[in-house]
Amino acid sequence: MSIVRVSGGVDTHADVHVAAAIDHNGGVLGIESFLTDEAGYESLAGWLAGFGPVNRVGVEGTGSYGVGLARFLASAGIEVVEVDRPNRQVRRKKGKSDPTDAVAAARAALSGEASVVPKQRNGPVEQMRVLLVARRSARQQRIQSLNQLRQLVFTAPEPIRIRFKDRHKAGLVTEAANMRPRAGSDPVLFTTNVVIRDLARRIKALTTEMRNIDRILTALIADTAPSLLALYGLGPDTAASLLVTAGDNPERLHSERAWAHLCGVTPIPASSGKVTRYRLNRGGDRNANAALYRIVLTRMSSHEQTRSYVTRRRAEGLNTAEIMRCLKRYVARQVYKHLPVAA
Repeated sequence: MSIVRVSGGVDTHADVHVAAAIDHNGGVLGIESFLTDEAGYESLAGWLAGFGPVNRVGVEGTGSYGVGLARFLASAGIEVVEVDRPNRQVRRKKGKSDPTDAVAAARAALSGEASVVPKQRNGPVEQMRVLLVARRSARQQRIQSLNQLRQLVFTAPEPIRIRFKDRHKAGLVTEAANMRPRAGSDPVLFTTNVVIRDLARRIKALTTEMRNIDRILTALIADTAPSLLALYGLGPDTAASLLVTAGDNPERLHSERAWAHLCGVTPIPASSGKVTRYRLNRGGDRNANAALYRIVLTRMSSHEQTRSYVTRRRAEGLNTAEIMRCLKRYVARQVYKHLPVAA
């Protein structure tokens, strides 16, 4: 009697995962639902093993609802591959349901259509991801609070407008945070002063929070990819964003081209007739793409070699978008050499 090799597929959700098991011919062996907790993960793995040795498991949403399951299966020694959402044309023909999606995920894993190894979230890069979430939130709140502070000063009663007229941003925040408003004959003036002071103190607190996060990020980057911060135009936030895209298991990136494709900077043909050209890639990890964009902007404004390159390419007829596409591809190639996978 031959042993049946089993492939699994999981359609992930917040509360319940729907799993499907298929044989080596793609025939459905079973479909079952499991809770999204440690006990549910153990039950799902045991249920799959009950049909025979597990070949691999395709999991949807390994970066969101399926992250816990993917981490559990990987730690159990089961090969996990990341499955994209079902093709829209196929879904339009066959309909949409959780069991259908689970079977489709299993067949994608069996056929090799799904072959991407998901990012692991169990090391210093995961720490960076968590810190970046807090940093981006703090940055957005700081910008909002600063805009609100400046607007309040513009529209405040005359004594406040005169006091803070033509103040530099840093000077405005520092002086406003040190205010000690006292109630007087004008309640509007008092209330406005209190709100301006509180906004300024909020801005200072958020600035301190961002600096603390940057300090922790710098230490983590120095331990993970020591040479990355030496590249021109990379700060703690951009370097951490690129490392988060690579993940805690960057060995899954088999080549520099695969890394560029993941960052969305591989050139896309956009030729027609006698015109041969390429356009910016709109796919890939958008956080990594945005990080490369910021690096390129920095280099275009203050890096002498990059400025010379831009001048030369403009003379050849390239526009700004095309030049930035070339530069982003170059920076991606340069960054790849400093990732842990290339060390």
